[in-house]
This record gives sequence, C-alpha cells and structure tokens, in this order.
Amino acid sequence: MGGTAGVAVSELDLALVNALQLRPRASWSELASPLGVTASTLARRWERLCGAGLAWVYAVPGREFTRSRCTAFVLLRCEPGARSGLIERLSACTEVATIEVTAPGSADLLLDVLAPGLASLGRFVTETLDRLPGINSVACLFATSLYVEGSRWRLRSLDPVQLSALGISAPTAADRDRTLDLDTVDRALLDALVCDGRIALAELAERTATSSATVRRRLRRLTDAGVLAFRCDLAAALAGHPVLVTLLAQAPARDIGAVHRTLAVLPECRLVAGVTGPANVLATLWVHDMADIQRRETALCTRLPTLTVTDRIVGLHTVKRMGHLLNTEGRRIGVQPISPW
Repeated sequence: MGGTAGVAVSELDLALVNALQLRPRASWSELASPLGVTASTLARRWERLCGAGLAWVYAVPGREFTRSRCTAFVLLRCEPGARSGLIERLSACTEVATIEVTAPGSADLLLDVLAPGLASLGRFVTETLDRLPGINSVACLFATSLYVEGSRWRLRSLDPVQLSALGISAPTAADRDRTLDLDTVDRALLDALVCDGRIALAELAERTATSSATVRRRLRRLTDAGVLAFRCDLAAALAGHPVLVTLLAQAPARDIGAVHRTLAVLPECRLVAGVTGPANVLATLWVHDMADIQRRETALCTRLPTLTVTDRIVGLHTVKRMGHLLNTEGRRIGVQPISPW
C-alpha cells in the first residue's frame, strides 16, 4: 500500500481504477464480483479517490470524431513572463481540450484543440490566438488520423481472470460505420457527461427532461456510433509519476501503417496521430524517467529503421486534460468543460 500526499492508495484502488478504465459506467454491483469485494466498498473507495482528485470518469469524443471533425496540436512560443496569463485565458476556451506546460525548446505550451470543423478550428487559430497577448509564434499540426488516444491507456492492474469477468468486447463494423446527427437532447447529455461520466441515468433524465430509458438508449446510440467514449483518468501519482514526452517524427508514407501499429501496442503510449507538417507522426508516451526517453527512442528506431525522430517535447505539468483542470501534482481540481461536437 502506498500514499499520495496523505491519501493511502491500495492495490484495490488501483484495480478499481483499471476496471473503470475498461468499464467506465459499470455499476458497483457489476464490478464487485471481479474485484472480490462488496459494491458498497467500491462505492466508498471511488468517492474517496474522486474527492482527493486522484481519479475521475468523464466523456470524451469517440473514434468518429477524427473522421468527421477536426483535431489539431498547437505549439506556442511565449514571451518571457507571459505563460501564466496565457494558461489562464486558454483554460477557459472550450476548443482547448488539453494544455501541457513544456520544457523550453520548440514550444512553451502544447495544446490539443478540438473543433466541429476545419472552419471553426481555423477561426480559433487565426482569431482567438491572434488576439492573445504574449504569444511569439504558433505552429499548428492538424491530425489526419488518430490511432491511439488517452481513453485506451490502461493501468494494467487486473489479472486475466478479472479481465475475463468484466466481459470487455469490441464494437462491430456496423457500429463503426454509423454517422449521427446530434439533437438538443444528445448535446445536453454530452455537456453533462464531459464533467462527470458516472452521472446516474435518473439524474441525466431529469436534466434532459426525458426518461431513464430514453437516456439509456441515447447513450448506447452515441457510444456505438463512436460519437462518445468514456475515460477513467488518474493523477500522475497513481500512474507512478511518469514523465510525459511527445515525439515528433518522420516516416515514409509506405511505412506509416507499420509505425502506427508498432507505437500503438506499447504500454506507455497514450497517443499516436498522423499529422500535417514536416513531421507526419506525433506520439505521446508516459515513460519512467528522463533517461527512459532515450532508451525508448533508440528501441523504436531499431524496430523502425525508416523512422526519424525530429523533436522531443517534455511535459512539465498538465494544466488541463480534456477539460479537467489539474494541479501540479496532477490531481483534478476543477472543470472547464469542452464542447467539440
């Protein structure tokens, strides 16, 4: 058993977080048997983890987002002393999903920007950012494909028996091909779930003036179509205080598939995207320490001889992650909701 600033964290806590990464909206009774404890014990544990800002569940754009909407990774260079003020202003922007404070180099801030379309994303880059004082330069890498994103990253605390008991299944091809037009009820559900992904059906029904059965059908429809996904996130302490590094790399077009497949299976990989610009691959890794950056890069380039890493951006502190505000310890301290749909 360990602790994070006075909060003791047990193996059961880690197993609970891992289970919720796999089944974010599962009921406590569904998780009780695989984890070998009572539902009430799990409810108490989760309330304690959430209250301490150590773990939380929320809604994120699903796999359909990259096909029909826009994602960009924006690298900002700031004037000396301007970064704190920019962070405060950018945190309030609904288009800015994630803000990473980076080690001085090619960028001072790395943003993940989500928008319903290219025009709206362009307006954010050319109008919103242009009006913010203290920015020296802006580099915008548009995502052409997203192979891995944060909701697929796992703690790997559960054993094979527990995983089997959770009954995880993959979406069907028919579900992946479905496209939806969102109405006001869909959008109200999304707005509520980006703040708290475990809101009860009855409360969601009350907020949307519908029934629990309607909410259940809507959520199934949105998740099956890839519009909506759920993520269980955690403070850096629960993940072992990893070092976050974003690699920009180049690979010949013929090898892109192999590059993405190789990166996607790495346990430390949180994000793999195809991007525009001089580099055509962006990957974010959670590694053990600074020395591990070089080891991982060397191993990757040995396995992928046509891959050339062009930049390594080390994250110092995540200020905002998919709309959730974090302190310097990586604990959640608030929400500035995103609305990319």
